[in-house]
Formats: sequence, C-alpha cells, structure tokens
Amino acid sequence: MAAAAERLRGIAHRTPVLTSRTIDERTGARVFFKCENFQRMGAFKFRGAYNALARMPAEDRRRGVLTYSSGNHAQALALAGRLLGAPVTVVMPSDAPAIKVAATRGYGGEVVLYDRASGPTREEIGTRLASERGLLLVPPFDHPDVIAGQGTTATELIEETGALHLLLVPCGGGGLLSGCALAARALSPKCRVIGVEPVLADDATRSFRTRTLHTVRNPDTIADGVRTPSLGKITFPLVLDNVDDMVTVSEEAIVAATLELWNRMKIVVEPTGALPAAAHRRQVPTLEAFEGLRQVESKRRRSK
Repeated sequence: MAAAAERLRGIAHRTPVLTSRTIDERTGARVFFKCENFQRMGAFKFRGAYNALARMPAEDRRRGVLTYSSGNHAQALALAGRLLGAPVTVVMPSDAPAIKVAATRGYGGEVVLYDRASGPTREEIGTRLASERGLLLVPPFDHPDVIAGQGTTATELIEETGALHLLLVPCGGGGLLSGCALAARALSPKCRVIGVEPVLADDATRSFRTRTLHTVRNPDTIADGVRTPSLGKITFPLVLDNVDDMVTVSEEAIVAATLELWNRMKIVVEPTGALPAAAHRRQVPTLEAFEGLRQVESKRRRSK
C-alpha cells in the first residue's frame, strides 16, 4: 500500500475530506466524507488503474491492455493508458451511461460494446479479445495492484483525520472495500470496516454471511458502479478476513442520500458513491451496536 501511495504521489489528486455540522448533529458523531468525486476522471478507480499500469514493464504497456467495465474503471484505465503510453481497449455494456462511454473514448480508449442481457459475459468477451489481440488484462477489481491503489483512498483519509471508529465503504467487486480494509487494519486497527451494497445487488453481503461466493446478474439498481456479478477470487477472501460486517440499503435510501449530498453539502456524487451515506443516514449505527456485531462475528468465525 505504501508503494502504491508513493507511485500515485503527484499523479492522483489528494482529494478533500468534507464534513457537515448538520449530519454530525443528527448522528451524534463526527462524520468525514472522502470526496473521490474530485479524483481524476471523477472516481477512486483512477488510483487502481494507474497503479496497475505503472507496475507493468514498459514493453508490456506498449503492447496494450484490455479491461471490462460499465464506466468508471473504463475511464480510469483509458486515462492511465494515455498518461503512460499504453493503448487501452474496453469492453462496455451497450446500456452503460452514454457520458461514461464518451469519456472513455475521449481519453483515447477503444470501446467494444456488448449486450449484457444476453450472450457471453464481459469476462468471456474480454478474455477472448485479450487472447486474440495479445493484450494484457487489467480487471476492474480482482487484481493485487488495483486493490493496492484503491486502498490509498483510506490511507489518505486516516492520515488526515487520525484513527477512525467506523469506516463505511461501497462494495461492488470488492476492490475498494478490501483495499481500504487493509489500509485501516494497518493505520487504525480498532476501526470497524463495513461494506455497503444495494439491497438489489446484495451478492457480497450474502457471500459474507454464508462464507460461500454468491452471484447476481444485472441487478436493477441505480448504483450502476456496483452492478458487478460477484466478489473476485482475490477480493472475496480479503473481505472475509478484513471486513467486520456488510449492510444493504434500499433504492429509496440511495436516492435520499444522493440528494442530501447534493443539497446539503453542494457536491455532485454518483448514487454508487452515496452508498455509505445511505447506510449511515438510514441506520445511524452506534459504535456500541457495531461492537456487538463484531463480537458476534468473532464468535462465529472461531466456531468454524
């Protein structure tokens, strides 16, 4: 994680941490918002994409890389590729937000569209294209260098705020969640790390509860950044070992939290980025409640 942070120094933005007196008063806690909406290309994904490409030998980058993404990782890898001289091909669903498809192309990425409602999956298409074209695959979350890059989000947050009691993190494929959990374990060991998913895309929550990998196909959630089918081979065990709990939020809660961030804090946030705020806004969990959850989970794991 430290090496990834050094690699990103001066390249990725050190994004601001904002607070709201109103939210603090409502929750009875000091709440910090790490604003990765101010990151290059507008999301934390730039951290992992750049770190992964920067770690590659130059000759491998020149051959080109390929990924699959509904939007943010697509833009992130395309931008990182432009900065590091790597041609980038991205497999994107045909129903991806048009603005994200346009941005990916604007950063220089070649976009290959597919229909995610039928036919081969994006992973199958990506693997085939990478083999046919001799490209290296940089998946959106299930990659050690991507995870390390995403984890620098929490590293920066804790460096600025000091030790935390609770860290709420959006979860799709688990790259950000597992990276941030590892950072929190190192820098704020007593911090409770909680992953947040939409109710309609709760595969990671079910996987966490049962310790068996679950999948979901094309969930109908407004939070398009977490419509991934499942946790990955790398992120699943990392989540099991380093995350204290998972919670889910309704579509209504996501919309309400997004609007509150827009109206109260005057920041434009994607619904996916508002997932932690939705969990905090709806549940207003106390530290005592999460301590109880932690003890229950600890007993359950010891019994396995």
